[in-house]
Amino acid sequence: MKNDVIIRQANDDDRAFIFELSPSLAEVAKLDWHTDEAIQKMQDDYITQMLSKTSVPNITLVAEVNNMPQGFVHVRTHQDGITGETCGTVPLLAVSPNSQGLGLGKLLMASAEEWAKSQGCRLLHLEVFANNLKANQFYENLGFKPEMLHMIKSI
Repeated sequence: MKNDVIIRQANDDDRAFIFELSPSLAEVAKLDWHTDEAIQKMQDDYITQMLSKTSVPNITLVAEVNNMPQGFVHVRTHQDGITGETCGTVPLLAVSPNSQGLGLGKLLMASAEEWAKSQGCRLLHLEVFANNLKANQFYENLGFKPEMLHMIKSI
Protein backbone atom coordinates (compact mmCIF):
# COMPACT_ATOMS: atom_id res chain seq x y z
CA MET A 1 0.00 0.00 0.00
CA LYS A 2 2.77 2.45 0.94
CA ASN A 3 4.07 2.51 -2.65
CA ASP A 4 0.62 3.41 -3.98
CA VAL A 5 0.21 6.43 -1.68
CA ILE A 6 1.04 9.97 -2.68
CA ILE A 7 1.22 12.64 0.03
CA ARG A 8 0.69 16.04 -1.54
CA GLN A 9 -0.29 19.56 -0.55
CA ALA A 10 -4.03 20.12 -0.57
CA ASN A 11 -5.54 22.38 -3.19
CA ASP A 12 -8.94 24.06 -3.65
CA ASP A 13 -10.30 20.91 -5.29
CA ASP A 14 -9.79 19.05 -1.99
CA ARG A 15 -12.21 21.22 0.02
CA ALA A 16 -15.24 19.02 -0.66
CA PHE A 17 -13.33 15.87 0.35
CA ILE A 18 -12.08 17.47 3.56
CA PHE A 19 -15.61 18.59 4.50
CA GLU A 20 -16.92 15.07 3.71
CA LEU A 21 -14.79 13.80 6.60
CA SER A 22 -16.15 16.39 9.04
CA PRO A 23 -19.00 14.17 10.35
CA SER A 24 -16.60 11.33 11.14
CA LEU A 25 -14.37 13.79 13.01
CA ALA A 26 -17.33 15.16 14.99
CA GLU A 27 -19.00 11.85 15.85
CA VAL A 28 -16.06 10.57 17.92
CA ALA A 29 -16.35 13.43 20.43
CA LYS A 30 -19.23 11.82 22.35
CA LEU A 31 -19.63 14.80 24.68
CA ASP A 32 -22.85 14.49 26.69
CA TRP A 33 -22.85 18.19 27.58
CA HIS A 34 -22.91 19.39 23.94
CA THR A 35 -25.44 18.55 21.27
CA ASP A 36 -24.32 16.64 18.20
CA GLU A 37 -25.32 19.68 16.15
CA ALA A 38 -23.07 21.99 18.22
CA ILE A 39 -20.12 19.61 17.84
CA GLN A 40 -20.70 19.31 14.09
CA LYS A 41 -20.90 23.11 13.73
CA MET A 42 -17.66 23.49 15.71
CA GLN A 43 -15.97 20.94 13.43
CA ASP A 44 -17.21 22.59 10.23
CA ASP A 45 -16.23 26.05 11.50
CA TYR A 46 -12.80 24.74 12.44
CA ILE A 47 -12.24 23.25 8.98
CA THR A 48 -13.33 26.54 7.40
CA GLN A 49 -10.84 28.40 9.57
CA MET A 50 -8.12 25.82 8.85
CA LEU A 51 -8.51 26.27 5.10
CA SER A 52 -8.51 30.09 5.31
CA LYS A 53 -5.46 32.15 4.45
CA THR A 54 -3.39 33.13 7.47
CA SER A 55 0.03 34.54 8.28
CA VAL A 56 0.75 31.54 10.55
CA PRO A 57 2.92 29.00 8.72
CA ASN A 58 0.74 25.96 7.95
CA ILE A 59 0.07 23.24 5.44
CA THR A 60 -2.71 20.79 4.72
CA LEU A 61 -1.51 17.51 3.23
CA VAL A 62 -3.64 14.93 1.46
CA ALA A 63 -3.00 11.19 1.19
CA GLU A 64 -4.04 10.04 -2.24
CA VAL A 65 -4.42 6.44 -3.44
CA ASN A 66 -5.02 5.84 -7.15
CA ASN A 67 -5.71 9.56 -7.67
CA MET A 68 -8.42 9.53 -4.97
CA PRO A 69 -7.99 11.45 -1.69
CA GLN A 70 -8.28 9.13 1.31
CA GLY A 71 -7.10 11.29 4.21
CA PHE A 72 -5.65 14.61 5.26
CA VAL A 73 -3.64 16.25 7.99
CA HIS A 74 -3.39 19.92 8.83
CA VAL A 75 -0.26 21.15 10.61
CA ARG A 76 0.72 24.65 11.61
CA THR A 77 3.09 26.42 13.93
CA HIS A 78 1.97 27.09 17.46
CA GLN A 79 3.44 28.65 20.58
CA ASP A 80 4.19 26.05 23.25
CA GLY A 81 2.25 26.83 26.42
CA ILE A 82 5.14 25.97 28.73
CA THR A 83 8.30 27.24 27.03
CA GLY A 84 6.80 29.73 24.58
CA GLU A 85 8.89 28.26 21.79
CA THR A 86 7.46 27.74 18.32
CA CYS A 87 6.38 24.15 17.85
CA GLY A 88 4.22 22.32 15.33
CA THR A 89 0.63 21.43 16.08
CA VAL A 90 -1.73 19.04 14.34
CA PRO A 91 -5.27 20.32 14.85
CA LEU A 92 -6.83 17.82 12.44
CA LEU A 93 -6.06 14.39 11.02
CA ALA A 94 -8.70 12.33 9.26
CA VAL A 95 -8.70 9.20 7.13
CA SER A 96 -11.75 7.97 5.22
CA PRO A 97 -13.46 5.22 7.21
CA ASN A 98 -12.94 2.66 4.41
CA SER A 99 -9.18 3.42 4.34
CA GLN A 100 -8.48 3.29 8.07
CA GLY A 101 -5.97 0.71 9.22
CA LEU A 102 -3.93 0.87 6.01
CA GLY A 103 -1.17 3.10 7.38
CA LEU A 104 -2.32 6.36 5.81
CA GLY A 105 -2.58 8.10 9.17
CA LYS A 106 1.02 7.14 9.99
CA LEU A 107 2.21 8.45 6.63
CA LEU A 108 0.31 11.71 7.08
CA MET A 109 1.67 12.18 10.61
CA ALA A 110 5.23 11.46 9.42
CA SER A 111 4.77 14.12 6.74
CA ALA A 112 3.38 16.57 9.33
CA GLU A 113 6.39 15.90 11.54
CA GLU A 114 8.80 16.50 8.65
CA TRP A 115 7.07 19.77 7.83
CA ALA A 116 7.30 20.89 11.48
CA LYS A 117 11.01 20.01 11.54
CA SER A 118 11.51 22.04 8.35
CA GLN A 119 10.02 25.02 10.23
CA GLY A 120 12.64 24.60 12.98
CA CYS A 121 10.26 23.02 15.47
CA ARG A 122 11.49 20.73 18.25
CA LEU A 123 8.05 19.62 19.42
CA LEU A 124 4.87 18.46 17.70
CA HIS A 125 1.65 19.14 19.62
CA LEU A 126 -1.86 17.84 19.06
CA GLU A 127 -5.24 17.74 20.70
CA VAL A 128 -7.67 14.84 20.56
CA PHE A 129 -11.10 14.30 22.08
CA ALA A 130 -10.67 12.37 25.34
CA ASN A 131 -13.43 9.92 24.34
CA ASN A 132 -11.72 9.09 21.04
CA LEU A 133 -9.93 6.02 22.42
CA LYS A 134 -8.94 4.74 18.97
CA ALA A 135 -7.19 8.01 18.13
CA ASN A 136 -5.59 8.26 21.58
CA GLN A 137 -4.07 4.80 21.14
CA PHE A 138 -2.94 5.66 17.60
CA TYR A 139 -1.13 8.79 18.79
CA GLU A 140 0.45 7.01 21.77
CA ASN A 141 1.76 4.34 19.37
CA LEU A 142 3.40 7.17 17.41
CA GLY A 143 5.20 8.34 20.55
CA PHE A 144 2.87 11.11 21.75
CA LYS A 145 2.36 11.43 25.50
CA PRO A 146 -0.30 13.37 27.40
CA GLU A 147 0.90 16.69 28.79
CA MET A 148 -2.26 18.43 29.99
CA LEU A 149 -5.78 17.18 30.52
CA HIS A 150 -8.58 19.68 29.92
CA MET A 151 -11.54 18.69 32.10
CA ILE A 152 -15.13 19.92 32.12
CA LYS A 153 -18.24 19.44 34.25
CA SER A 154 -21.85 20.21 33.42
CA ILE A 155 -23.41 22.32 36.18
